[in-house]
Amino acid sequence: MPEIGPALVLAILVGVFWTAFLVVVRGVAGGRLPFVFLLAILGAWAGDAAGGRLGIAILRVGDFDLLSASAGAWAGIGLVVLVSVLGPTRTPGSRGSGGPGR
Repeated sequence: MPEIGPALVLAILVGVFWTAFLVVVRGVAGGRLPFVFLLAILGAWAGDAAGGRLGIAILRVGDFDLLSASAGAWAGIGLVVLVSVLGPTRTPGSRGSGGPGR
C-alpha cells in the first residue's frame, strides 16, 4: 500500500481551514462550496510545492511551507470566485428564449 505523505494531509487541513474561514466571513458559499474546497486543497498542495522549489521558508511545519500553502489555497479560492462572478448567471423564471409566460 502506498504511503501518504504529510504534505497531502497538511494541504487538506489548510484547505479545510481556509474554506471554513471563507464561509464564516461571507456567510454562505452556495453551490460552489465543493469547488472552493477542492481548489483550496489543490492550491495548498501546489503552493507548498512551489514554495519548496522557490526556497521560501518563512513559516514551516517540518517540510511543509504553511505560508506558501495558504497563498496557494487563496489562489484556488480566488479562481473559483472569479469564475463564478464572470460566468453566466441564471435569473428566476428565465428558461430560455421563450420568455416567462411560455
